Amino acid sequence: MDRFDLLIVGVGGQGVILASDIIGKAAVLEGRPVRSAETHGMAQRGGAVENHVRIGCKYGSLIPAGGADCLLSMEPLEALRFARYLSPKGIAIINTEKIVPVTVSLGKVQYPEVDIIIDTMKGLCSGVKAENYTALAKKAGAVQALNVAMIGAVSKYLPVRADTLKEAIARSVPPKTVAVNLRAFDLGREA
Repeated sequence: MDRFDLLIVGVGGQGVILASDIIGKAAVLEGRPVRSAETHGMAQRGGAVENHVRIGCKYGSLIPAGGADCLLSMEPLEALRFARYLSPKGIAIINTEKIVPVTVSLGKVQYPEVDIIIDTMKGLCSGVKAENYTALAKKAGAVQALNVAMIGAVSKYLPVRADTLKEAIARSVPPKTVAVNLRAFDLGREA
């Protein structure tokens, strides 16, 4: 595949930006052109974060609505919020671990059941992979490795080799966390 558009979304603090940096570095290591753009509002306070990663793209860095080959969502509700970007032929990879927004905690709005979110997404694209990637990150040794576990999950679809992604992970995370992150990658890839 020459071109691949990936939208990575989540909540501030989940490692959305680092995930896109790792995938971008891996593409560069393989000599592929890559463009990315990040948008984050109140990320420090748990707000929505989105990152567009376009491998093999010759044009702009923002993925048009309906153009993403894959939506990687680190939080279930964020998958719905950004579903408009996903191609009907695309795939959604969704972490099933919820982060309850303040508006839900205050009782102002209701958080939909995760099963309903997944079923809705199944009606919008060609495939949905839903897994508790947070639990896989914990199993690897650190909940902070959620983003890398999800890189493992998306690695089967990316036009970048798994060993190149692992090299980019090792170059991008703190040295003392490399082993945990590589375990998280492998668990995510196997899931």
